[in-house]
Amino acid sequence: MSDITLTNDNMKTFDEKEKISTFQTASRLTDFGEKQNKANILLATNLNELMKRVCFLEDQNVQLTDTLRRLADKQLESINRINAEHSNAMKNIAVELKSLKAELDRVRLSTKLNNSAIERLNNAISIAENTISDP
Repeated sequence: MSDITLTNDNMKTFDEKEKISTFQTASRLTDFGEKQNKANILLATNLNELMKRVCFLEDQNVQLTDTLRRLADKQLESINRINAEHSNAMKNIAVELKSLKAELDRVRLSTKLNNSAIERLNNAISIAENTISDP
């Protein structure tokens, strides 16, 4: 921003305390015009610098908005990739659990069949022992 600051004193172009006579009007108008020109230059300088700052801030805002949009897009891509990886992992776990259940059912059936076979053999041995000891 400009080093020139706008104050009431440097913006004052007319001193209302002084009385102007008819003969002083031309010189006073010249003095007033010069002071008004200085005030206008101060205002224009400050206004131009404010406009430059606003343009700079707008440019920065656009850049930051673009950066945020790119970061959000990257984050969304990353989240989608992680979700896909988790989904694939869950599918693999489901396949493994299904095969584990099938294997467990097979083992249970084998165990049941083996227990039945052992029970039949046990019964046959008992019957055979009873037959041998009864004669």
